[in-house]
Amino acid sequence: MRTFASVGEIVAAQGETLGPGEWMTVDQQTIDTFADATGDHQWIHVDPERAAAGPFGRPIAHGLLTLSLLPVLLSRLYAIENVRMGINYGFNKVRFPAPVPVGARLRATARIAEVTELEGAVQVVFATVLEIEGSDKPACVVESVGRFFI
Repeated sequence: MRTFASVGEIVAAQGETLGPGEWMTVDQQTIDTFADATGDHQWIHVDPERAAAGPFGRPIAHGLLTLSLLPVLLSRLYAIENVRMGINYGFNKVRFPAPVPVGARLRATARIAEVTELEGAVQVVFATVLEIEGSDKPACVVESVGRFFI
């Protein structure tokens, strides 16, 4: 876990790689809760019996669920002190190279790809890879954009 004492420290850290972070397990309850929240109850996610006979051999997490885990996985990599707030400003690029089977463990590694100083804030682009334990391919490769207000 890297703690930045100020926005200035993250500006100076452009290009630095953070992580890997701690592992997080994606369980069926998390998948089902996400399905309920989004209305996406496709059988490959929420029907263990049918999914066992499907192309992945068991249920898989929604791609958007995998992406939504980004804040918790990034919070295991860094903290910025002395900011009023941080917001998710968006994404430049998102890809899902491999499915996340139920019970899989994920962790993040992120590179501080770009830092832009704004009036009263700093914008940071994190180039992040969400790794699946034991898999040759990552679950997600994403460029996320955060704004941190001072």
